[in-house]
Amino acid sequence: MFKKIATGVLAVAATSALALSLPSAASASTAHHDDDSYSWGSVYSRNHQAKAFGRVDVDWDRHHESNEVTVRGRLYDLDSRSARQGGKCAYVMVAFRDLDHGSSRVYSKKYCGYPGSTTFFSQSDDVESVRVKVCQIGQHSNFPTRCGRWQSIYLSESE
Repeated sequence: MFKKIATGVLAVAATSALALSLPSAASASTAHHDDDSYSWGSVYSRNHQAKAFGRVDVDWDRHHESNEVTVRGRLYDLDSRSARQGGKCAYVMVAFRDLDHGSSRVYSKKYCGYPGSTTFFSQSDDVESVRVKVCQIGQHSNFPTRCGRWQSIYLSESE
């Protein structure tokens, strides 16, 4: 009898913990109307040998017609292999889509230095949405590989 009660209590506690963690995990995909600052990530390369996470800060003008979006993050190289063994560097791409024109601007950063990390920072005005993708890339290459999927980290509902 005691074993059944203990198992039930543990199941409720685990379910409650999961439910409490979901709103914060889902915050990256929700729309934001006012000035805001929130966390995003972790976002991984396809093979989990690189990852990034960070914060998004959104500052709207007082008429809510224009914004400035800042993405800050940390990029981790998790590939312990040497370059000779086929090891690669971590690579992050941040894509800003414009409010008015629908055009995109992409910021990227490479980091080689297992088991370390580096910070990155990018800012853009009049932003409708921001997406992040993490990949690996050779130390002397310009072509990312083993990319994860694009992850939405900011979506504006300005209209």
